[in-house]
Amino acid sequence: MFLRGRPITMYIPSGVPHYEGLRAELPPERLQLEWVYGYRGRDGRSNLHVLGSGELVYFVACAVVLLDLSARRQRHYLRHTDCVGGLAVHPDRVRVATGQAAGVDKDGKPLQPLVHIWDSSSLLLLQQLGSGSFERGVGSLAFSIAEQGTFLCVVDDSNEHMMSVWDWARGTKQAEIKSTNESVLTVEFDPRDSSRIITGGKSHVYFWTWSGASLSKKQGIFGVCGLGVGQRDPETYQIGRQTHAHEGSVFALCLRRDGSVLSGGGKDRRLVHWSPELSLLQEAELPERFGAVRTIAEGAGGELLVGTTRNAVLRGGLAQGFVPIVQGHTDELWGLATHPRLCVFLTCGHDRQLCLWDGAAHSLAWSLLLEDTGLCADFHPSGQVAAVGLNTGRWLVLDTETQVGGFPWDGGWGLEGSPCGLGDGVAAGWVVWVWGPHGVRGLEVGCMGLRSFQGGWRESGCVSPPHPFHTPPGDVAGSCKLLRNRFESRDREWATYTCVLGFHVFGVWPDGSDGTDINSLCRSHSERVVAVADDFCKVHLFQYPCSPPQAPSHMYGGHGSHVTNVRFTHDDGHLVSLGGKDTSIFQWRVLSGGGAVPPRSRSFSSTSLSFQEAGGGP
Repeated sequence: MFLRGRPITMYIPSGVPHYEGLRAELPPERLQLEWVYGYRGRDGRSNLHVLGSGELVYFVACAVVLLDLSARRQRHYLRHTDCVGGLAVHPDRVRVATGQAAGVDKDGKPLQPLVHIWDSSSLLLLQQLGSGSFERGVGSLAFSIAEQGTFLCVVDDSNEHMMSVWDWARGTKQAEIKSTNESVLTVEFDPRDSSRIITGGKSHVYFWTWSGASLSKKQGIFGVCGLGVGQRDPETYQIGRQTHAHEGSVFALCLRRDGSVLSGGGKDRRLVHWSPELSLLQEAELPERFGAVRTIAEGAGGELLVGTTRNAVLRGGLAQGFVPIVQGHTDELWGLATHPRLCVFLTCGHDRQLCLWDGAAHSLAWSLLLEDTGLCADFHPSGQVAAVGLNTGRWLVLDTETQVGGFPWDGGWGLEGSPCGLGDGVAAGWVVWVWGPHGVRGLEVGCMGLRSFQGGWRESGCVSPPHPFHTPPGDVAGSCKLLRNRFESRDREWATYTCVLGFHVFGVWPDGSDGTDINSLCRSHSERVVAVADDFCKVHLFQYPCSPPQAPSHMYGGHGSHVTNVRFTHDDGHLVSLGGKDTSIFQWRVLSGGGAVPPRSRSFSSTSLSFQEAGGGP
């Protein structure tokens, strides 16, 4: 195999005499998206709505999420090929329009930004608009309220923010015009007259008149900062009434069913309730950890749903306060570790947050702020201790129940713990640290991380050939020996397999790869399948082993960025994947051919089992 022009030798195990005759098949196991953690609040507007079914609809990455709070269940619309950036709900509160960014395919060819109109009850696509009409992506969307929602207004993300009006059922464009060079953050039809449209954004508000194929505008003239109710003259709309509302920008407005208004502050984090005459009725301030108000929606019984700039969705009211129902990371994600006995996993990334997620309850158990960017993590076999590697070259160990940390060490890139617990190994940069009852020892291996273990054997992996090394039983921290002759290790079995290079996973690499296309790999505990995270926003499921070149795989979309990590849960019932820059976490259910989770078939050595049963630790 050649990576970056360098030959990488994959030694064939002695039990495979005829490599040329090997065939790879699709595995009977498949993935089904069960839960999406996260919400795109950092840069969105009007991206949280309540459907007629009572479900919340919002988006993150390429997925549009429909959340049933009473049943604690999600459904997902997954037909977009790049990140969703706009959302509108039809007046019937069943049909939904969502717009996506342009993006590129795996060959670098540009993909068209499109608008999908789909049925939220069946998740079926009804219409697709805009092939060749939009640039970069789709920002703001709005259905007309009059005329039974016949028309859809779209503002794209080009420099001139082209605004177009569509008869969406027929798929025909009615009118189009350059709107402004400034950012357009919202668009709405007049509820009583579909020929009148309002757009607002950075330093502007425009009132448009639509007639036939033409659109003309009048500008709204601002006074001092605050809320205002407009009055129009022949040329402009002037503010007729205003009041000081927030410190800094007003990010969100919501007209309630009783005619009162809610406003959300982008700096002061305040949510303020106003009468129709703009008299202050009530206010509340969101906790700092959730960020500022991004969007507001009114649910059943006057309940409020608030999307925030730190990618959270809150539920409650101004009097009783708010609780989070959706939470997520706010920056690029890389670190992922699954618990050895529970459906629980850790994540960390560039936002310096270390989060423990309960995969059974689909909720955030706890989070804490790291001293710097977190790049990797792993659990101790007991599940009570976890190690986290930082981009500063340091790594720390903490108690997962109390979140109390300790044992900070220098040197951290990839982390993985020994399954037997007899002295625990952590790969840290170019050094493998092994600690046990007699102290700590570092072994320089010259590679980028520790990948797999079996008893006293560990394998480090990087773009260079992976090297196993041995720690003699009974003297875990006393000495380590690097074995450079990889041919002698060709028959070795590994307790876990997360190394992206090797004979058993040779077939996961695409043709012509430069060595950076695969970001993470994980073999299931049953050793039946291997999951792969790639640079093209996809999660793959291969048969294991998959040694023939370009082996077939089941491929799954939904992430809107390079997928940075994948890990199976302890019982192979689920797979967790991270979406890198889209900050999303996907939890997939693993289905066998008959729909059940495949049974575990691997048996570990008696040494590792007896040690864990005895309750030992590092």
